[in-house]
Amino acid sequence: MTDKYAIITAGGKGLRMGAEIPKQFLPLYGSTVLMHTLAAFFHADSSIRLILVLPENQQDYWKNLCLEYRFTLPHTVVSGGETRFHSVQNGLRLVPENALVAVHDGVRPLVSNELILNAFDLAETHQAVYPAVPVTDTLRECLSENESHIVDRSRFRLVQTPQVFRSEILKEAYQQSYSESFTDDVSVVEAAGICRVQMMEGEKSNIKITTPVDLIIATALLNGY
Repeated sequence: MTDKYAIITAGGKGLRMGAEIPKQFLPLYGSTVLMHTLAAFFHADSSIRLILVLPENQQDYWKNLCLEYRFTLPHTVVSGGETRFHSVQNGLRLVPENALVAVHDGVRPLVSNELILNAFDLAETHQAVYPAVPVTDTLRECLSENESHIVDRSRFRLVQTPQVFRSEILKEAYQQSYSESFTDDVSVVEAAGICRVQMMEGEKSNIKITTPVDLIIATALLNGY
Protein backbone atom coordinates (compact mmCIF):
# COMPACT_ATOMS: atom_id res chain seq x y z
CA MET A 1 0.00 0.00 0.00
CA THR A 2 1.30 3.44 -0.93
CA ASP A 3 1.99 5.75 2.01
CA LYS A 4 -0.29 8.78 2.16
CA TYR A 5 0.47 12.28 3.41
CA ALA A 6 -1.60 15.44 3.67
CA ILE A 7 -0.05 18.91 3.87
CA ILE A 8 -2.58 21.26 5.46
CA THR A 9 -1.72 24.90 4.78
CA ALA A 10 -3.00 27.38 7.35
CA GLY A 11 -1.27 30.72 7.02
CA GLY A 12 -4.24 33.03 6.65
CA LYS A 13 -4.59 36.27 8.58
CA GLY A 14 -8.37 36.49 8.33
CA LEU A 15 -8.53 40.05 7.02
CA ARG A 16 -11.76 39.45 5.07
CA MET A 17 -13.24 37.73 8.12
CA GLY A 18 -12.85 40.89 10.17
CA ALA A 19 -11.88 38.84 13.22
CA GLU A 20 -9.11 39.46 15.71
CA ILE A 21 -7.72 35.95 15.29
CA PRO A 22 -6.81 34.14 12.05
CA LYS A 23 -9.79 32.43 10.42
CA GLN A 24 -8.32 28.92 10.78
CA PHE A 25 -8.56 29.28 14.58
CA LEU A 26 -12.15 30.54 14.73
CA PRO A 27 -14.64 28.44 16.72
CA LEU A 28 -16.76 26.09 14.62
CA TYR A 29 -19.27 23.56 15.89
CA GLY A 30 -17.53 22.57 19.12
CA SER A 31 -13.91 23.01 18.07
CA THR A 32 -12.16 25.21 15.51
CA VAL A 33 -12.10 25.46 11.72
CA LEU A 34 -8.62 23.95 11.50
CA MET A 35 -9.41 21.08 13.86
CA HIS A 36 -12.37 20.10 11.70
CA THR A 37 -10.08 20.11 8.65
CA LEU A 38 -7.47 17.86 10.24
CA ALA A 39 -10.17 15.56 11.61
CA ALA A 40 -11.69 15.16 8.14
CA PHE A 41 -8.49 13.55 6.84
CA PHE A 42 -7.98 11.45 9.96
CA HIS A 43 -11.53 10.09 9.83
CA ALA A 44 -11.27 9.41 6.08
CA ASP A 45 -8.13 7.31 6.59
CA SER A 46 -6.27 7.28 9.90
CA SER A 47 -3.08 6.13 8.13
CA ILE A 48 -2.76 9.51 6.35
CA ARG A 49 0.17 11.36 7.93
CA LEU A 50 -0.87 14.91 8.67
CA ILE A 51 1.57 17.79 8.19
CA LEU A 52 0.25 21.13 9.41
CA VAL A 53 2.04 24.20 8.04
CA LEU A 54 1.64 27.19 10.35
CA PRO A 55 3.42 30.55 10.65
CA GLU A 56 5.98 30.31 13.44
CA ASN A 57 4.29 33.09 15.40
CA GLN A 58 1.00 31.13 15.48
CA GLN A 59 2.34 27.82 16.71
CA ASP A 60 2.16 28.51 20.46
CA TYR A 61 -1.41 29.72 20.01
CA TRP A 62 -2.24 26.48 18.19
CA LYS A 63 -0.70 24.38 20.99
CA ASN A 64 -2.83 26.20 23.54
CA LEU A 65 -5.96 25.65 21.43
CA CYS A 66 -5.19 21.93 21.23
CA LEU A 67 -4.97 21.82 25.02
CA GLU A 68 -8.16 23.85 25.43
CA TYR A 69 -10.19 21.65 23.08
CA ARG A 70 -8.37 18.43 24.01
CA PHE A 71 -7.44 17.95 20.39
CA THR A 72 -5.10 14.96 20.25
CA LEU A 73 -5.16 13.79 16.62
CA PRO A 74 -1.56 13.02 15.58
CA HIS A 75 0.01 15.66 13.34
CA THR A 76 3.37 17.30 12.73
CA VAL A 77 3.67 21.10 12.73
CA VAL A 78 6.02 22.74 10.21
CA SER A 79 6.83 26.44 9.97
CA GLY A 80 5.32 28.29 7.03
CA GLY A 81 7.20 30.37 4.48
CA GLU A 82 6.87 33.79 2.90
CA THR A 83 4.12 32.59 0.52
CA ARG A 84 1.90 29.54 0.17
CA PHE A 85 4.42 28.19 -2.35
CA HIS A 86 7.22 28.34 0.20
CA SER A 87 4.98 26.87 2.91
CA VAL A 88 4.20 23.82 0.77
CA GLN A 89 7.93 23.52 0.02
CA ASN A 90 8.59 23.31 3.76
CA GLY A 91 5.92 20.65 4.22
CA LEU A 92 7.25 18.57 1.34
CA ARG A 93 10.56 18.13 3.16
CA LEU A 94 8.79 15.61 5.40
CA VAL A 95 7.30 13.65 2.49
CA PRO A 96 9.34 10.79 0.98
CA GLU A 97 9.50 9.65 -2.63
CA ASN A 98 7.03 7.03 -3.86
CA ALA A 99 4.18 8.28 -1.70
CA LEU A 100 0.91 10.08 -2.37
CA VAL A 101 0.59 13.61 -1.01
CA ALA A 102 -2.47 15.81 -0.76
CA VAL A 103 -2.29 19.57 -0.29
CA HIS A 104 -5.38 21.06 1.31
CA ASP A 105 -6.53 24.47 2.52
CA GLY A 106 -6.76 24.56 6.30
CA VAL A 107 -9.96 26.58 6.00
CA ARG A 108 -11.87 23.95 3.99
CA PRO A 109 -13.20 22.00 6.99
CA LEU A 110 -16.19 20.36 5.27
CA VAL A 111 -14.31 18.17 2.80
CA SER A 112 -15.94 14.74 2.84
CA ASN A 113 -14.40 11.34 3.43
CA GLU A 114 -15.53 10.35 -0.06
CA LEU A 115 -13.77 13.25 -1.79
CA ILE A 116 -10.54 12.65 0.12
CA LEU A 117 -10.48 8.92 -0.62
CA ASN A 118 -11.49 9.37 -4.27
CA ALA A 119 -8.73 11.93 -4.79
CA PHE A 120 -6.09 9.60 -3.37
CA ASP A 121 -7.41 6.66 -5.41
CA LEU A 122 -7.38 8.65 -8.65
CA ALA A 123 -3.88 9.99 -7.96
CA GLU A 124 -2.65 6.41 -7.70
CA THR A 125 -3.64 5.95 -11.36
CA HIS A 126 -3.40 9.43 -12.87
CA GLN A 127 -0.41 10.72 -10.83
CA ALA A 128 -1.96 14.16 -10.25
CA VAL A 129 -5.60 15.17 -9.64
CA TYR A 130 -7.64 18.12 -8.44
CA PRO A 131 -11.35 18.59 -7.62
CA ALA A 132 -13.47 21.27 -9.26
CA VAL A 133 -17.13 22.22 -9.47
CA PRO A 134 -19.15 23.90 -12.24
CA VAL A 135 -19.86 27.62 -12.16
CA THR A 136 -23.57 28.24 -11.59
CA ASP A 137 -23.67 32.04 -11.58
CA THR A 138 -23.62 34.17 -14.72
CA LEU A 139 -20.07 35.27 -15.55
CA ARG A 140 -18.99 38.49 -17.22
CA GLU A 141 -15.46 39.42 -18.30
CA CYS A 142 -14.47 43.01 -17.49
CA LEU A 143 -12.81 44.67 -20.49
CA SER A 144 -12.46 48.06 -18.79
CA GLU A 145 -13.93 49.92 -15.85
CA ASN A 146 -17.22 50.49 -17.68
CA GLU A 147 -17.32 47.68 -20.23
CA SER A 148 -17.84 43.95 -19.88
CA HIS A 149 -19.31 41.04 -21.78
CA ILE A 150 -20.88 37.74 -20.85
CA VAL A 151 -18.83 34.53 -21.13
CA ASP A 152 -19.87 30.91 -21.45
CA ARG A 153 -19.87 29.64 -17.88
CA SER A 154 -19.90 26.00 -19.03
CA ARG A 155 -16.25 26.46 -20.00
CA PHE A 156 -15.19 27.35 -16.45
CA ARG A 157 -14.75 25.46 -13.18
CA LEU A 158 -14.12 26.52 -9.57
CA VAL A 159 -11.00 24.73 -8.34
CA GLN A 160 -10.87 23.19 -4.86
CA THR A 161 -8.55 21.17 -2.67
CA PRO A 162 -7.37 18.56 -1.79
CA GLN A 163 -5.09 18.36 -4.80
CA VAL A 164 -3.29 15.01 -4.72
CA PHE A 165 -0.05 13.99 -6.44
CA ARG A 166 2.58 11.32 -6.61
CA SER A 167 5.07 12.81 -4.20
CA GLU A 168 8.02 12.68 -6.60
CA ILE A 169 6.05 14.80 -9.08
CA LEU A 170 5.14 17.48 -6.56
CA LYS A 171 8.62 17.55 -5.02
CA GLU A 172 10.19 18.01 -8.46
CA ALA A 173 7.70 20.76 -9.36
CA TYR A 174 8.52 22.66 -6.19
CA GLN A 175 12.19 22.79 -7.08
CA GLN A 176 11.49 25.54 -9.60
CA SER A 177 11.68 29.21 -8.71
CA TYR A 178 8.64 30.95 -7.27
CA SER A 179 6.28 32.81 -9.58
CA GLU A 180 3.32 35.03 -8.69
CA SER A 181 1.30 32.97 -11.17
CA PHE A 182 1.39 30.02 -8.74
CA THR A 183 -2.07 30.15 -7.17
CA ASP A 184 -2.26 26.47 -6.23
CA ASP A 185 -0.34 23.22 -6.60
CA VAL A 186 -1.82 22.41 -10.01
CA SER A 187 -0.39 25.66 -11.39
CA VAL A 188 3.04 24.74 -9.98
CA VAL A 189 2.99 21.26 -11.56
CA GLU A 190 1.72 22.57 -14.90
CA ALA A 191 4.43 25.25 -15.00
CA ALA A 192 7.06 22.55 -14.50
CA GLY A 193 5.61 20.59 -17.44
CA ILE A 194 5.97 17.27 -15.65
CA CYS A 195 2.58 15.73 -16.31
CA ARG A 196 -1.04 16.43 -17.11
CA VAL A 197 -3.20 17.04 -14.06
CA GLN A 198 -6.55 15.21 -14.10
CA MET A 199 -9.69 17.07 -13.03
CA MET A 200 -12.21 15.24 -10.85
CA GLU A 201 -15.64 16.15 -9.53
CA GLY A 202 -15.54 18.31 -6.41
CA GLU A 203 -18.24 19.13 -3.88
CA LYS A 204 -20.33 22.27 -3.52
CA SER A 205 -20.19 21.82 0.26
CA ASN A 206 -16.38 21.86 0.24
CA ILE A 207 -16.37 25.61 0.88
CA LYS A 208 -13.42 27.79 1.82
CA ILE A 209 -14.03 29.83 4.97
CA THR A 210 -13.03 33.40 4.14
CA THR A 211 -15.95 35.58 5.27
CA PRO A 212 -18.43 35.61 8.18
CA VAL A 213 -21.15 34.31 5.84
CA ASP A 214 -18.99 31.25 5.06
CA LEU A 215 -18.77 30.49 8.77
CA ILE A 216 -22.55 30.66 9.10
CA ILE A 217 -22.97 28.31 6.11
CA ALA A 218 -20.40 25.86 7.52
CA THR A 219 -22.18 25.79 10.89
CA ALA A 220 -25.50 25.13 9.17
CA LEU A 221 -24.04 22.29 7.10
CA LEU A 222 -22.48 20.68 10.16
CA ASN A 223 -25.88 20.92 11.84
CA GLY A 224 -27.31 18.90 8.97
CA TYR A 225 -29.25 21.67 7.23
